[in-house]
Amino acid sequence: MKLCVLDGYAENPGDLSWDWLHALGDCTVYDRTPAAEIAARIRGCDIILTNKTPLTAQTLSAEPQLRYIGLLSTGFNVVDWAYCRDHGIAVTNIPSYSTQAVAQLVFALILEHTNAVALHSASVHSGGWAASADFSYQVAPLTELNGKTLGIFGFGKIGKAVARIAQAFGMRVLACTHQPAATDGVTFVDRDTMLAESDIVTLHCPLTPETEGMVNAEFLAKMKPTALLINTSRGQVIDEQALADALKTGVIAGAGLDVMASEPPRADNPLTGLANCVITPHIAWAAFETRARLMDIAQRNLRAFLDGTPENMVY
Repeated sequence: MKLCVLDGYAENPGDLSWDWLHALGDCTVYDRTPAAEIAARIRGCDIILTNKTPLTAQTLSAEPQLRYIGLLSTGFNVVDWAYCRDHGIAVTNIPSYSTQAVAQLVFALILEHTNAVALHSASVHSGGWAASADFSYQVAPLTELNGKTLGIFGFGKIGKAVARIAQAFGMRVLACTHQPAATDGVTFVDRDTMLAESDIVTLHCPLTPETEGMVNAEFLAKMKPTALLINTSRGQVIDEQALADALKTGVIAGAGLDVMASEPPRADNPLTGLANCVITPHIAWAAFETRARLMDIAQRNLRAFLDGTPENMVY
């Protein structure tokens, strides 16, 4: 049996093991695979694992012996799953592995705005505290979360985890979702009400034709001028030029993003370089414990398929 991992570096930069995969057959693990090399690298493979390397119908049609594609991610838009369904190729994904880690980063982004930890630390290390006449000083305004309103757009597992953390901070929680279900301490509202009343709006929706480009100038204008926007869902739900314009002109106060419309972003992306926009490089899923959980589920997915009892199929 021939296997390959097309882009293993992000999942495993060296602190996890692929030994379980090598034990199954002739296996090659590539850190990254350029588009021009995908076809050559999957040639003759029975099993492929991929995170973000795209597998189109044209590429897949050249590999008649391919039996299984294991996604190292929750999203499955990089694979033509309809082609796979029609040609008997099993495709599995990794659901619910990063819920707590994403919720944690949501609040890391929020707290970077409300407490300016990095800015204050930089000031101390550059001598600001040593030169201060006072025992305490601020280089940026500080904000307390208790009593503030958090609006959650999309209320799946991650949205619910974010709500629980917000409640621990003493926040009022609003949620906007197609399928509201009674949840202690959460008030379900329509989108416009959420935007008008929230001090912080955090996005936890899938990328669909309805949500693509949803955060545009009209959306942002409905938020408070003091509000923050947080996005750890999909970068394409935001019109990045509209957000940049809103941040520059004070339509909203700030943003915290872990995802961008194009990853990596172009050097001239309008959001990079804005002081009121905190951007992290798609790291919500990347804690060691989170990646180890992903690896464990990937292994269980493949073993279940080989045993004839597939799990986490995407169709």
